[in-house]
Amino acid sequence: MTTELRVLGPSEWDRWYGVLELAFGGVAEAPEERQLWRDLTEFDRSLGVWDGDLCVGTAGAFSFRLTVPGGASVPAGGVTMVSVAGTHRRRGILTSMMRRQLDDLRAAGESLAVLTASEPEIYGRFGYGVGSYAVRATIDTNRVRLTVPEGADGVSLRLADLTESSAVCEAVYARLVPTRPGMLARRPGWERLPLIDPAGDREGASPRQCVLAERDGEVVGFAHYAIKPEWSYAGTDGSVSVHQLMGLDPLAEAALWRYLCSVDLMSTVRIHSRPVDDGWQHLVSDIRRCEPAVRDVLHVRLVEVGAALEARTYQAPVDVVFEVADAFCPWNEGRWRLTGDAKGAVCVRTSDPADLALSARELGSAYLGGISLVSLASAGRVRELREGALAEASVAFGSPVAPWLPHSF
Repeated sequence: MTTELRVLGPSEWDRWYGVLELAFGGVAEAPEERQLWRDLTEFDRSLGVWDGDLCVGTAGAFSFRLTVPGGASVPAGGVTMVSVAGTHRRRGILTSMMRRQLDDLRAAGESLAVLTASEPEIYGRFGYGVGSYAVRATIDTNRVRLTVPEGADGVSLRLADLTESSAVCEAVYARLVPTRPGMLARRPGWERLPLIDPAGDREGASPRQCVLAERDGEVVGFAHYAIKPEWSYAGTDGSVSVHQLMGLDPLAEAALWRYLCSVDLMSTVRIHSRPVDDGWQHLVSDIRRCEPAVRDVLHVRLVEVGAALEARTYQAPVDVVFEVADAFCPWNEGRWRLTGDAKGAVCVRTSDPADLALSARELGSAYLGGISLVSLASAGRVRELREGALAEASVAFGSPVAPWLPHSF
């Protein structure tokens, strides 16, 4: 029987989402988490592949606005909930869904697609490149000291109810969105995501707690965290797990880190996903004892090369011609001249000789400014055709702050 690819109907959601859960291990989510994802699902942007009455493939997209270098907020399709039933693999189902999604994004005028990947190697063949990384770490607070900058004592802290403080925490988050590439503006409904805290997922830890940082009566930061008390024969061995930490300035962030590293009866602070240039790394006395590790987070795909490159600014003047290869989205193939600086950019088709040759995947990796074109060239993925063009473009594409995705989707 041939399969059919079609837009998801509301009555089909439970079967559709069940296929997704099965593909990711078959463990059903908590009812409140499942309800959140149903409420956030954009049905007109969600696809199902059906073999008769049986759903065998899923893919969705969220309507996001993504911060790009220069601070602009650009429409982007957030690709999500992608799965193929194990019984129907290697039949082109994933390719058909990726093809339909990118065609739909292009028709909607979205020049960017982004996703987080369960397996990074899957999406490179569809033109997605790793665009941002995040750091995880475990701070041994028995052996690592924290030194905060002068003025941190002027920040007061108070515990607050997680749900009741949601609005002020979201206000802090919203103020930070334009300051770092890779951050997503939260649409209505997404403020519920940090509040989802199923008891079955805590692994012995407490419910999530919230501490607010205040100065002159204004909330200037917050942290969401959980405490896991543990005891050994030698004494306490508990841990603090940091889920979110946001501060409007370095003093607010430092005060929050100091608090988390000094919670009574705890000996470690576990950090799950922070920017690679995060300030806590320079507050600790011994970074080795924190065991930092880096992993990919946001994968970026330029749906429309010209529009995407024009949507951001460049930290140094640039005038370069790219020879772009893009077999999956052939409308992007060919030569593009990018001219831009910190005020804006223009990217148009050209017949001029190419300065750099690369694929759409490399452009996606370099787009947010966290991965340099020089680094990609060192792996043979960018070729310099005009001497000096690689350094010029690499500097221009950079960002003063590293891109970061604060939450999954």
